[in-house]
Amino acid sequence: MLVTPVKTSLVRSGDDILEILAKSIKILPEKSVVVIASKIFSLCENRIVKKISGAKEEKHELVKREAEYYLDPHSSKYNMMLTVKGSWMFVNAGIDESNSENKYSLWPKDPQKSINNVWRFLRRHYHLKKVGAIMSDSRSFPLNWGVVGHGIAHCGFKTLKSYIGKSDLFGRLMKMEQVNMVQGITAAAVLEMGEGAEQTPIAIVTNVSDILFQNHVPSKQGLSLLHINLEDDVYAPILLAAKWKKGGGGNHC
Repeated sequence: MLVTPVKTSLVRSGDDILEILAKSIKILPEKSVVVIASKIFSLCENRIVKKISGAKEEKHELVKREAEYYLDPHSSKYNMMLTVKGSWMFVNAGIDESNSENKYSLWPKDPQKSINNVWRFLRRHYHLKKVGAIMSDSRSFPLNWGVVGHGIAHCGFKTLKSYIGKSDLFGRLMKMEQVNMVQGITAAAVLEMGEGAEQTPIAIVTNVSDILFQNHVPSKQGLSLLHINLEDDVYAPILLAAKWKKGGGGNHC
C-alpha cells in the first residue's frame, strides 16, 4: 500500500469540494482510493457554527442537537460527551474546534450522499473505471491514548474481506473473522495526512491488496451489513448499561 498526502489551498466555508479536488489532484491513477477529511466537507457544506461564548455548555448543547444518543458530560472526568451518531460511538458527535477559526465544525449533513457525489466526480473527471472514495474522521479507542483515522462513509469498493469458512494455519475453521477494508485504508491514510497544521486533508492510496472495486454506489442493504445492532455487539454489556439519552440527530441507530 502506498499513501500520498495531497496539499491543498486553505479551505474556507462555502468552497466547492469538487473544485478543490480538481485543483489539488492533477493525476489520479486507476485503482486509487481517495481519502478526504470530513472537515473539508463540513466547510464546503457550511456546516459551521460561530462560537458565541465558547463555554463548554455552548458546545454541549450543540452535541445534544447533533447526536443520536449521548451521555451527560459529567459522566466523563474530562467533561466530554460520549455519543452515538451514524452507527458510530465517539466523543462529542464529531463536533470539532481545530482549524475552524473560532467556530464549531459539525459533521456533514449526509456523509454517504456527499462521498457518493465525490466518487462520481472522480470517475468522470479523471476518466477512471476503478476508483474508491472515503470520508475520514479521527477517533480514540478505549484504554488507549491517541487518535486513529476512521472512515465514516465510503464508495466504489467492497468493504468487507471475509475469512469466514476458511482455515487458519493449523486447520481451525474461522467463524467470525472479516477485515474492514475501509477502516484499514483510512487509518493508514490519516496517519500520513496528519492532525494539525499539515494542510494535507486529502490522501491518494494505491496498491491496496485484495481490494475489489465496484461500479456503483453502496446500496442501503450493503451498508447495513457493516453495522452491528447494539444488543448484538460484543461490547453490549457495557453499551446497554450506559444511561443513554436521545439526541436530536436523526434515527440512524
